[in-house]
Amino acid sequence: MLLATALLTVVSVISRWLTSQPVKGDFELVSLGSGLAVLSFLAWGSVTRANILVDSFTAWLPARLNGAIDAFWSLVWAATTLLIAERMWQGMFDTWRNGMRTIGLLALPYWWAIGIGAFCFALAGIAALLAIPRLLRGRG
Repeated sequence: MLLATALLTVVSVISRWLTSQPVKGDFELVSLGSGLAVLSFLAWGSVTRANILVDSFTAWLPARLNGAIDAFWSLVWAATTLLIAERMWQGMFDTWRNGMRTIGLLALPYWWAIGIGAFCFALAGIAALLAIPRLLRGRG
């Protein structure tokens, strides 16, 4: 998705340079595509523990205790992402009922992008929950 939005940007810039006309709706497509691409990496970050870690106060603790602390924060992260997913799921239906669309040339409906975002947050929450047993064993 991110590569597609980058390619669209390149095509639009070249088109603007050659014909003085960008790709119709490029701004809308790039903003939706980039946002969804970023959200799709949340679960991967949870699985690989590629998120931001601050261990300056706990680095000296035993691995199992550090794992327990990390498991607690993984549980907090899971609860947060699952709550956001549920709220986005509700927002998707509200947006669908209201017929909300992007402001621009294409006037794309938002509901499908919000639904994909909700799925990405739910996947991140599930990934965080699945990491907890591993963290409790001290295998962060």
